[in-house]
Amino acid sequence: MDEAIFRVIHSYKFISGPDVEQFEKAFANMQEVRYCVGTSSGTTALHLAYELIGLQPGDEVIVTTMTFIATTEPLRQLGARPVFVDIDPNSYNMDEKKIEDAITSKTKAIVVVHLHGNPCEMDMITKIANKYDLKIIEDCAQAHLAEYKNKKVGNFSDMATFSFYPGKNLGAYGDAGALVTNNEVLYQRARQLVNHGRLEKYLHEIEGYNYRLDTLQAAVLNVKLKYLAVWTDQRINHAKFYLKMLKDAMLRLPEFREDKKHVFHIFAVASAHREKLASILKQHAIASGIHYPIPLHLQPAYHHLNYKTGDFSTAENLADQFISLPLYPEMKQEDIEIICDLILKATGSV
Repeated sequence: MDEAIFRVIHSYKFISGPDVEQFEKAFANMQEVRYCVGTSSGTTALHLAYELIGLQPGDEVIVTTMTFIATTEPLRQLGARPVFVDIDPNSYNMDEKKIEDAITSKTKAIVVVHLHGNPCEMDMITKIANKYDLKIIEDCAQAHLAEYKNKKVGNFSDMATFSFYPGKNLGAYGDAGALVTNNEVLYQRARQLVNHGRLEKYLHEIEGYNYRLDTLQAAVLNVKLKYLAVWTDQRINHAKFYLKMLKDAMLRLPEFREDKKHVFHIFAVASAHREKLASILKQHAIASGIHYPIPLHLQPAYHHLNYKTGDFSTAENLADQFISLPLYPEMKQEDIEIICDLILKATGSV
């Protein structure tokens, strides 16, 4: 990693350059898509995607209420309105059975978030989108290398976006992201927008943005990308061991299905005694987290949309119960055994 960083520093190629191009090609190949455009963050990648599908003021976009606000923030920049949908209690993803009820004459797109690294039900969502002539954008910020029915996420939509925030399964040393697509027209347009509306220096065909992927971050990602497949397998193996150890615990466990490759960016269980569990783990110097304690429809930033408590009961209930357990590639099986033993005792399951 040090070698890659110092090579960029001594090359003086701090903007764009071969490191960015190398990463874009390598990441596209790994996700099995045709094109990749590196961006300054997952959020800016989403903004590009929303603009590329032609969102206009007043347009509506269907999205899960259980996600980070970055999924919906860029909509405001275009004057579009998020329309929230409740989640499925098993997958934690947007409940595809409730999407049609949210569609109106103003609906232009469905944004699917593969929450925690678990792919959404893309067959049904694609069918709905085709029926109503809607665009699909995949928010894959937590789902690097995830698959739905042996097909990698990012291939079920007009465009997909990724985040390389340091805590992600593939993380940079700062903010970074990417937009991927199999559509050459969208790719060329994204390539312009990300770099001040140009494809060559000082020739600006359109007005764009300064959303470029930083070269130092690209160098870091090029090193890490070589290990992503192995790290992903380690995450999945750790998750399987958690599921085995906690199968009799008084908890709701994350979904694990053979037709989906869940990459477990987050291993979240649900417990009515979340605070007790977190306290016991903390007493033994074991960290835990909460993702996400307040669904988007109840966030102060969206009070103007007039949602209220009770509108999406599944998301609200799980938001009060989710607790994320430690999971990272370098974990040892004995670490998981210790954590599970504490949880089983705390929940009265042993």
